[in-house]
Amino acid sequence: MDRITPPGSPADLSAGIPQDRSFGTWSSDHPLAMIWLPLGLSVTPVAYAASTGLATEFPAGPALRLGQHTPTADLVEAGLTHAGTSLTWRYDKVDAHTVLGSWHTTAHGEWGLRFWICLGLGSQDGRDWTWNAQTGAATIRIGHRYAIVVTDPAPLLITGHETLPALCDDMQRNGYFHLASRVDSAPLLALRFNLEEAPAARFAFAIGDDPVETLARARSALVAEAPTNALSGDSGDTDPTQGALQAVRDVMAWNTLYDQVNHRAYTALSRNWTTAKFGGFGVWLNDVLFSALLCGLCDGRAARDNLVAVLAGATPQGNLPCLLTGNDAWIDRSQPPIGAYVLRQHLARWPDRALSEQAVPVLLRAYDWWWRARDPQGAGLVRYGTSAVGAGLYRGTKLGAKDESAMDNSPTHDEATLDPATGLLDSFDVGLNALLALEGEMLAALLADLGDTAAATRVALRSAAHKEAIRSRLWDDSRGVFANRLTDGRFVRSLAPTSFYPLLAGIPTQAQTDALLVQLSDPQGFGGPFRLPSVRRDDPAFGDNIYWRGRVWPPMNWLTWAGLRRAGRDAEAADLAEQSLALFSGPWQAQRQAAENFSAVTGEATDQPDTDTFYAWSALMPAMAVAEVVDISPWDGFSLTNGADTDLGPVATPCGVCRITIAKGVLRLTRRDTLLLETDILGRLRHLRLTPDRVSLHLPPSAAAGRIILPCTAAPLHATQGGTAISAGLTDGQLILHTRAVTTEADRAIEVVLP
Repeated sequence: MDRITPPGSPADLSAGIPQDRSFGTWSSDHPLAMIWLPLGLSVTPVAYAASTGLATEFPAGPALRLGQHTPTADLVEAGLTHAGTSLTWRYDKVDAHTVLGSWHTTAHGEWGLRFWICLGLGSQDGRDWTWNAQTGAATIRIGHRYAIVVTDPAPLLITGHETLPALCDDMQRNGYFHLASRVDSAPLLALRFNLEEAPAARFAFAIGDDPVETLARARSALVAEAPTNALSGDSGDTDPTQGALQAVRDVMAWNTLYDQVNHRAYTALSRNWTTAKFGGFGVWLNDVLFSALLCGLCDGRAARDNLVAVLAGATPQGNLPCLLTGNDAWIDRSQPPIGAYVLRQHLARWPDRALSEQAVPVLLRAYDWWWRARDPQGAGLVRYGTSAVGAGLYRGTKLGAKDESAMDNSPTHDEATLDPATGLLDSFDVGLNALLALEGEMLAALLADLGDTAAATRVALRSAAHKEAIRSRLWDDSRGVFANRLTDGRFVRSLAPTSFYPLLAGIPTQAQTDALLVQLSDPQGFGGPFRLPSVRRDDPAFGDNIYWRGRVWPPMNWLTWAGLRRAGRDAEAADLAEQSLALFSGPWQAQRQAAENFSAVTGEATDQPDTDTFYAWSALMPAMAVAEVVDISPWDGFSLTNGADTDLGPVATPCGVCRITIAKGVLRLTRRDTLLLETDILGRLRHLRLTPDRVSLHLPPSAAAGRIILPCTAAPLHATQGGTAISAGLTDGQLILHTRAVTTEADRAIEVVLP
């Protein structure tokens, strides 16, 4: 295995690692290595094909089809292909200290006798695993702990090596008849099988404090029926919303790794980049923040880990760095600020005052840094730049300043030049300014929640003034759109979906919003079959189809969709969410690819060579579809939408981890099979609050008369709609409220006070 250094010594075996996360696919180099993280012990599949004479450790790449993966590795599935032979590989976590592994051959590329599967048993500190022929088990002891691996059938050969590459080299040089490497003890012990004798097999990997009990538990796991660990619901063929949630879960779980440099878990941009490109770890600011947002749907711990990884990189000058890796540090630049927005979303699902107290001061310093470093002349609008600090690649260049935008080669930067005196581009970027205005709004709310009224007021006032500057100075009335503006007053010709980001900050007037929606639907602009292109379709740069010059990028779709939701343009938001899911689903369903970006002409992911095929933020596309049913936002609060049938969950909500079931026009919200709310009212319920003594919500505009059912054993003290009493009756421990049709804005408010 790659050398994963555990966070504690053998005397402190589980420092900082919850038991339910100790087993996992933590390796950045070997996606299917099952690792017991506290001790750095691993089981890794290795294959050898005599037809080619080649062996593989199955690194991240096209030989793997990454399947289901629950957040805590209760279920992990993948397809493996080597030299024309294909297998399915699966792990089922029996309990916190026991994992059952298995494989099954689905296609033979050659005679099974000549195709070998090896289980490589490794230890991070180089201690030996030992094979005991009498017990038929491999064992290692570290401190007071034992790890034991047993198999069914028994291995045909046990060999010893220093590392996984040494095992592969041995097979490639000597073939499968070679016996000289046969040993009973080694730092990398290989249990070898061929597919003639073992076309399907099972193995158990158990951790314990007593060798007899641990061996017995491992043997029991071998013969027991595999536990049912998958999320209930289908793959999305018949329930696309549940399929979307599962896609978010799988992409996040596969990309969540252990950073062995900084000794922490986080979600990498892509397994394909972490080691070769980034030297062991890579925290690209907005990528990891989006992963925090996405992990929050299913896994609060992983979401928190990502937020902490970002906060840990804050510089002495105040900014959150654009990029920190094992090879480089881009501390001279940042990325568009979305940290407070993501944190506020996270806290709504996973309340955590300690995290808020840790994060908000860091985010406040970063917010102030933008104004100090990127508006030194007090223009009231900020610009992208590169500061005279650090030694990061591209520091002091126009490319470095463009990197700060996260849209490195966007044509919206083509007309800008870098001022060497300030290190700033001579362009006020509308996307940056809109997101900084949103950041100020979100940060002010977070500061108020912590009781820092003075700072909250200061930031709120600055954000309000900033929004007015954007509204008046970055609006190009001749084109009816927000646009980048050069410091000499000229508007930049190229337009990107960043022109819609002011919607997310609540900036546009009604007339501006209407004009923006014309731009959004224009088939020569941002309309068309595959949306949203990263530049208008009639822009000369659109045909380049290279990165931010024409392709579809999930963050742009997400931020535009969220802006439409804030603006109350629900139909347009739902349409963009549906199109985004369809675009994502093409390569996902065909090849389990989570594309970094997509062609805006064909919808393909790999029509050009620059697109990574398992990129974390790709999951923003299906996440929109999930949010169209269950969502949390600062403007709508906790919302549920009663529409198409679905059985969605488990998903994190302010009421805990819940399921949302919709069938024949009836929506049910449950937690651990206990009903929290049921209704036949169609449309989106907003600002939903469910506490033991009070329930409140806003009905959809123009909602028809309907009913709301709540668990209750006594008559309510108060049940009103728009301040007027409504009918309420008790039946079998349930309170049934009969609501009136909504005819006025006041009619939308439902409030129930429970005894």
